Amino acid sequence: MTSVETTTATPGKILGIVGFILAFIPYLQLPGLIVSIIGFNQAKKAGAPNGLAKAGIILSAIFLVLFVVILVVIFSVAAANPTPSA
Repeated sequence: MTSVETTTATPGKILGIVGFILAFIPYLQLPGLIVSIIGFNQAKKAGAPNGLAKAGIILSAIFLVLFVVILVVIFSVAAANPTPSA
C-alpha cells in the first residue's frame, strides 16, 4: 500500500509570497500591500510566523510612497515647463 502524506500549508503563506512579489512590480504596490496585510493577519490568527508577508508590507509601503513621490515630481516638472506652441 502507498501512504499519502497530507501537508497543511501555513495560513497566509501563499498570500505573503504573492504580496512580496507584487511589491516589486510597478503599479501593483497597493494590491501587494493589501494582499500582504491579509496574509499577515491570517498567519497571526493561526499563530504561525510569516516573515514574507511582513516584508511584503514594508516593501510595498516604501515602494508605494516612492512611486507617488516620483509621479508628483514628474507631473510638477511637466506642468512647470509647458511646450511652446508652433
